[in-house]
Amino acid sequence: MYSQGTKGLSRIKSRIRELIAWADREICMEPDEFAFRRDWTVSKSGFGARTYRDPRFDQLRVMPRVPEEVS
Repeated sequence: MYSQGTKGLSRIKSRIRELIAWADREICMEPDEFAFRRDWTVSKSGFGARTYRDPRFDQLRVMPRVPEEVS
């Protein structure tokens, strides 16, 4: 049986990580571009998973309640 040893194994693991990262980018490419064009923040939350957030939501404020008029 042919053995590549630990150096060969680490090379294989490195290549697998590269392929996984490439696949992740390919899966999320369109939504990421959409978010970046709108200056949204993008957080990677797992393989093929992202959280998109518009920072303008931080600027929104709750309007104070206006008392109702009773007639």
